[in-house]
Amino acid sequence: MRFTKMHGAGNDYIYVDCFQEPIPEDIVSTAVAVSDRHTGIGGDGIVLICPSEVADARMRMFNADGSESEMCGNAIRCVAKFVYDRGISKKPELNIETLRGVLTMQLTPGSNGLVEQVRVNMGAPILESDRIPTLLPGDPPKNVDLDVGGKIISVTCVSMGNPHCVTFVDELNDDWVLRIGPMIERHPAFPRRVNAEFIQVISPTEFNMRVWERGSGETMACGTGACAAAVAGALTGRTERSVTAHLRGGDLKLEWSANGDVFMTGPATEVFSGEWKPHRA
Repeated sequence: MRFTKMHGAGNDYIYVDCFQEPIPEDIVSTAVAVSDRHTGIGGDGIVLICPSEVADARMRMFNADGSESEMCGNAIRCVAKFVYDRGISKKPELNIETLRGVLTMQLTPGSNGLVEQVRVNMGAPILESDRIPTLLPGDPPKNVDLDVGGKIISVTCVSMGNPHCVTFVDELNDDWVLRIGPMIERHPAFPRRVNAEFIQVISPTEFNMRVWERGSGETMACGTGACAAAVAGALTGRTERSVTAHLRGGDLKLEWSANGDVFMTGPATEVFSGEWKPHRA
């Protein structure tokens, strides 16, 4: 299986060109194997770039634990870069099909003609509790108390096609992310599990963020999570509708526009390509 390793703000995945390669027969076990950072290629999961009947390409993504996710904001920027750089489509505006729907993005090539930045219309946030989905009350669930291992925390929940639970904290630390994060991910209040974002607001126009991603653990960045955090910040009056998110892997610019759609702008970087030869007993 030929692959290309790419990352968006440090959120790294293994990309497979399914215009040329067959989809692996056991994609779940393949995702787990290639994502292993010791015995595999290493990444937060695997992304399949497939033909689409309704868009320029279709994205399917599987987390490091093999579970399929609806969307990934950092991954879709890399998909757009791959489609453009490889000549699958050389349009400056691309449509990519996902389980979230068809998303539109504008591409910014660098001096070498290869894409460096991508602006993605992530669509409108989903704020109804039963569609997020969560058992917490409110449409949206805003500043709701959640008992996590005996610790009561205030959370705001948003879906960007995949579910997010946003917690605003005074200080970002490992206890929040590595201890509380996994408990939030699998909390009974979230029937399909959830991504857990921890946000330290710096000013009305910027915040620091760390994230525990459903199925992958802590990642360097989460595009949909940054979008959800921007929406949660505006909903709770902590931030304005245009903000910069500082993540461990880099910055993302976010805008919750007047028409209701969320726009995300960030980098897309190719690392290397190779061939995966799975071990056979």
